[in-house]
Amino acid sequence: MYNKKKILFVASIPEHIKAFHLPYLKWFQDNGYETHIAVNGSLALPYIDKFWQVDFERNPFKRKNFAAYRQLKKIISEENYALINCHTPMASVITRLAKKNITNSYTKLIYTAHGFHFYSGAPFINWLLYYPVEKYLTQYTDAIITINTEDYDRIRKEGSKNCEYFIVPGVGVNKKKFHAVTLNEKLELRKKNNFSGNTVILIYAAEFIARKNHNFIIDIVNRNLEKFKNIKILFAGKGELDTELRNKVQKNGLGNIIEFLGFRTDIDEIYKMSDYGLSSSLQEGLPINVVEEMLCGLPVIATKERGHNELIDNRSSGFQFTINSENEFIEIIEDIQNSKIDYPTMSRNALQKAEKFELSNSLKEITQIYQKFLN
Repeated sequence: MYNKKKILFVASIPEHIKAFHLPYLKWFQDNGYETHIAVNGSLALPYIDKFWQVDFERNPFKRKNFAAYRQLKKIISEENYALINCHTPMASVITRLAKKNITNSYTKLIYTAHGFHFYSGAPFINWLLYYPVEKYLTQYTDAIITINTEDYDRIRKEGSKNCEYFIVPGVGVNKKKFHAVTLNEKLELRKKNNFSGNTVILIYAAEFIARKNHNFIIDIVNRNLEKFKNIKILFAGKGELDTELRNKVQKNGLGNIIEFLGFRTDIDEIYKMSDYGLSSSLQEGLPINVVEEMLCGLPVIATKERGHNELIDNRSSGFQFTINSENEFIEIIEDIQNSKIDYPTMSRNALQKAEKFELSNSLKEITQIYQKFLN
């Protein structure tokens, strides 16, 4: 009886698989492989033949990670995978340690780094905790896939020569869903969502966590109210800081400028009715929300950091400002308010730049890497 070759995707939580990797699991199934995932949690997902519960914890100091190591080592030992692709930092550390101690395994192991925790400007504790571990584990990794130039250059230079290194245009965004619309379509979407056609709309779609730095936006609006006339800033998402941020906006009477949309399943429509994307994030690997916005023809106003640097050409396809620089951010707002922007050209540039990161391009490049190691 013919047995299919098996592949395993590993991540801390199933939501990560859902958000980024279903097209790749489908590709494996379409090419005759049996697909497994190992995650902490449960979620009904397509393109998966077998689900494994593994007790990963994101915090490296949690004792459950020892149990996760034992669980995963047993799974890998028994299943004889042709290839393992691990994702998310702690799950990937545990996967490589588990695989390292299985001496008879022919399995190829690929780590997709969605953004190393050590990066230019990262806190010292990040370098102390994550850098030596990642450098050490490269000798037990067949390939590392990176999604931005800074990560690629650093790990290729510092990592083991026994590991191969690749850079790809992210995990891809589907342009069938995220695409530009006509002015009439934009106005119809605004009408549907109760927004004025004359308002300049900035959309920030991000989890409400400290790294996304929403407080910078709130504080800057509060100190410069006169600069934001006829501007609406939309916060879409959810997260641990949700209530705190909402209360801050309400306390300072900023509700007429900053509006919370909650978690949206129609985020593509929100992008299409907006004028600019927005991100004050402190660090990114390669932000999918920015790619989505640019594919919808939105120039993006974002911080200068490695993920945004990969996507935005300053004052060509968007704007960049130094992290937490009020002066630079306000200068951009003033240029928008004073119509100093060639918006149609900037919109076309954003769309053109984002095409590189469209799903079909990412799928082609990543599956070529899979084939190299499966062969």
